Amino acid sequence: MKVIGIDPGLSGAIAVLEEKRVLGIFDMPVMAEGKKNKRQLNSAQLVNVIKANINQNEEISVVVEQVNAMPGQGVTSMFNFGQTFGAIKGVCAALKLPIYFVRPSKWKKHFELINSSKDSSRTKVIEMYPTLSDQLSKKKDVNKSDAILIARYYIETSLKVNN
Repeated sequence: MKVIGIDPGLSGAIAVLEEKRVLGIFDMPVMAEGKKNKRQLNSAQLVNVIKANINQNEEISVVVEQVNAMPGQGVTSMFNFGQTFGAIKGVCAALKLPIYFVRPSKWKKHFELINSSKDSSRTKVIEMYPTLSDQLSKKKDVNKSDAILIARYYIETSLKVNN
């Protein structure tokens, strides 16, 4: 079974795991919107990324971080974030992929990342997957690490894989 972990948001990421092996990690596909260098989700490219990493006859689960409005975040930012979150749900529905949601507190607690720095998930993933260190070398790669951990959380808790 393949599990696709998604850290939503325009600077989010997508990770594809099979059992506990990372098959691919991708930045969230975005494109320009309007004249002010704003970005929006490129839904068509998201479809392409997902389709390129799955086969028609295999079992797939998509796990998305369940996010809420954050205090202090602007109305426009939250609208854009919600729009991206909704588009991810729509893409999964159109592709007929089952989608599950996990709260950040759940997967972070599982990996003992509560009350740690944002960059701690990147450190954790590099410890678990040393061969990925080149792909996770930048601070912005924390979103890729989150996507991996979101998928891995689902594998370890919902699928009861014990390795």
